[in-house]
Amino acid sequence: MPPVRWLALLLALSVTAPLHAALHIDVAVDGLTPAEQSASEQLVAEVLNQLPATLRDQHDLQLRLRWRDDLPAHVQGRARGNELGLDRGLLPPLLAASDATPIDADWRAAHAALIHELAHALDRSPRGRWSRQARFLDLAGWQQRPLWPGRGRNHFALRSPDRYELHSPAEFFAVNLEHYLLDGDYRCRRPALHAWFAQQLGQASVPSRAACNATLPFMQAGEQDGLADLLELDPARIYEVDFLLAEGNAQLMSRWGHSMLRLVICAPGRAPGPACRMDLQHHLVLSFRAFVGDVQISSWRGLTGSYPSRLFVLPLNRVVEEYTRVELRGLSSTPLALSPREIEQLLEQAAQLHWSYDGRYFFVSNNCAVETWKLLHEGVPRLDAAALSSITPTGLLQRLREQAIASPAPEDRQQAIAKGYYFESAARHYTLVFDVARKALPLPAADVEAWLQLPAAQRRHWMEQADHEVLAAMLLLEQAAWRRQELLARDVLKRQLLSGKDLGNALEQFNGLMARAGVLLAPGNLAAPGYGIPTAPERVTLQSEAEEGAAEAEVQWQALRQQALALLPGGQRLQMEGIQANLDYLRQRLRSRYGADSATPARSAADDLENVIEDEENGFRSH
Repeated sequence: MPPVRWLALLLALSVTAPLHAALHIDVAVDGLTPAEQSASEQLVAEVLNQLPATLRDQHDLQLRLRWRDDLPAHVQGRARGNELGLDRGLLPPLLAASDATPIDADWRAAHAALIHELAHALDRSPRGRWSRQARFLDLAGWQQRPLWPGRGRNHFALRSPDRYELHSPAEFFAVNLEHYLLDGDYRCRRPALHAWFAQQLGQASVPSRAACNATLPFMQAGEQDGLADLLELDPARIYEVDFLLAEGNAQLMSRWGHSMLRLVICAPGRAPGPACRMDLQHHLVLSFRAFVGDVQISSWRGLTGSYPSRLFVLPLNRVVEEYTRVELRGLSSTPLALSPREIEQLLEQAAQLHWSYDGRYFFVSNNCAVETWKLLHEGVPRLDAAALSSITPTGLLQRLREQAIASPAPEDRQQAIAKGYYFESAARHYTLVFDVARKALPLPAADVEAWLQLPAAQRRHWMEQADHEVLAAMLLLEQAAWRRQELLARDVLKRQLLSGKDLGNALEQFNGLMARAGVLLAPGNLAAPGYGIPTAPERVTLQSEAEEGAAEAEVQWQALRQQALALLPGGQRLQMEGIQANLDYLRQRLRSRYGADSATPARSAADDLENVIEDEENGFRSH
């Protein structure tokens, strides 16, 4: 062995051989040449030196390294009893390794293999058993289940450093100990697991390649269907995390509401504080949903887990639009009592989920409430012992309140609306607007529902008779009619597109766009290098991949909408065309009216309604 190697060996042995009993590995020398024996002892010394001192000193295992040529082709090592067997094919590179670095590329495979088998021996010892700890299982991906004892399968399969880690908790422990000791980026890629290893085993000596990014990457759903943007989220800008609950409705899937987490993000330059709650345009929502890339959600498929479960990252304004104006459901936003450090930990776990999780959505056992509970449970260590498990969103909120984690519900609804704690359904707003129109004209409908059921052409008759005080009200109602008709059309179109009929290239475009949407909203499928949370260089690649084809996808969506309109049944198509014509008519009349009178200082009820229109067309009305 070269002199430099001997010196390194003597130094390593001086560290790893204290006077009291400690972890020891000798080398089975039978069949080894003197050079092979020296290289093997050097490997052992360097691996032991890489272990945290507390781990070496607190375990008195006496182990033996033996080189084997009888292991299966895909196996590099096997630990049995006190013997650590390694594939003999790893030995020749050790003899040819240069003296340039303590661990060069030729040595890494042997180091990883020995660490892996040593991990199994340590884990099986009386002082080990780390792979059985509840906290480790939570972080490793063997999540708890609310309805059955035990834990489910590991679905953290995306961006894995080695898929063999999913074989069992013991293999996960061994694979990740390799990376904890050898990979300087491990604490950035898997921060929660790195912190757990440091707490349980001691601090690793491997130097970090660079400081971890202060921001966490998320693929945020874009404004256009199928598009997404890479978002760099700084936990320091998050003032609070709210439990966001969409109220239930008559639909089977929505009867118990929908649970989400709202990130109260401060505007750039604003110090975290209560004023951040009004920075609504910067707030984001973490929402677990069944990603449906084929057909309208069915109860049976939801019960059998046929839908992927995805952690969506959405702008708050988009979520408010979707629930309050399209589905006519209110949203309550309840702050959670989390410290800044706990918010950071929660976001780290959310990022891990976002890039690695490939779960299945079950309407009962793994729905939005269960997924939200698991994120809180795994992301915030303090909540480990809290009895929060629930299979319904309302039940989860109630348990959060019982454990003093969630604030009490605001008593005054109007004050809650004014301060951004509640976003009311647009149903009441539409009723008030309809009353404005009904007082001015003898409309052939007693309420909003009856008005929206009328054919678009019949509504147009009354629009032509309306004065400027009523036009704005009718515009809002016609926009509501469009949203409702669009929901009905989506169901019809999905069924026709997937019915197997000859629909030209509409089906091909639809499938391609839905595949793109699925990849972007499961970003771990993107072809970027690395594992876990992407590092800075990898984020550049991901951003480029997200942007690639975005312009083409937008054109395809527009073309698909035009083709889809032609696929609708005749009556439904005429209704949508009529609504679109009504909207164009109302906007043109309002623009003509207010453009001509822009210099008039007098204000009227129509002016107030025009302000509402502007908010409506921006897709978000400040509460």
